[in-house]
Amino acid sequence: MIQTPDEPPAGQPMIHVENLQKSFTDMRRGQVSALSGVSFDVHAGEIFGLLGPNGAGKTTALRILSTVLRPTGGLATVAGYDVSLHPEAVRAHIGFMSCNTGIYDRMTAWEMVEYFGRLYGMPEAFLQQRLDEIFTTLQMQEIRDVLGSKMSTGMKQKVSIARTIIHDPPVMIFDEPTSGLDVLVARAVLKTIATLKSQGKCIIFSTHIMREVEKLCDRIAIIHQGRILALGTRAELEQRYGEPDMEELFFELISNSEAA
Repeated sequence: MIQTPDEPPAGQPMIHVENLQKSFTDMRRGQVSALSGVSFDVHAGEIFGLLGPNGAGKTTALRILSTVLRPTGGLATVAGYDVSLHPEAVRAHIGFMSCNTGIYDRMTAWEMVEYFGRLYGMPEAFLQQRLDEIFTTLQMQEIRDVLGSKMSTGMKQKVSIARTIIHDPPVMIFDEPTSGLDVLVARAVLKTIATLKSQGKCIIFSTHIMREVEKLCDRIAIIHQGRILALGTRAELEQRYGEPDMEELFFELISNSEAA
């Protein structure tokens, strides 16, 4: 039996993506490439921004990392585990949150997060302690007995965050987490993600909102039509392309890619 690591060696990335490819079969268009040779690394204590327009390949990449989809080619590892060979181990090491909250109408906030904790096999005593900590940290104690059907959008988003982090995973994936939220709730979500970074979590943050990337991310990958067009810190991208305005750089790269 092959031994697999609990986490990558010190200094190694928590997420490693190398030449990742994914294609689908479309009845009218035939073989469609959603990802074409995508590569990047993400380390502990880092927020890595995946920036691109709708349909760029962001969600496809994140679904592969969370083992929902299998890659057509290339390699992806999370916390030292290959997403194709050890999907259960990968799922135990990640928390995944999307803009689709998927809250159960007949469960309370507490019951819902507790349910996810039990799915992860958390010991009962630790689970109850963790629930209390999270509900206090996210200021959710006042909604712990509110049914999903009675929750506001902001309440639902808090529950989604809570169930994403209940098992205290080292890797967290946020796919457009502020989509459709009002400015106050979106701000609270971003603040929570920044707090998770300060705890040493490895975070991928996917968005098409420029200000969120500028505010949160340590490094940025601009992705379009399944390819990464640019990758680096804001300072590195500014120096490389001679464009201090991230929004202008983004549109220039996208336009040049489409014209090529």
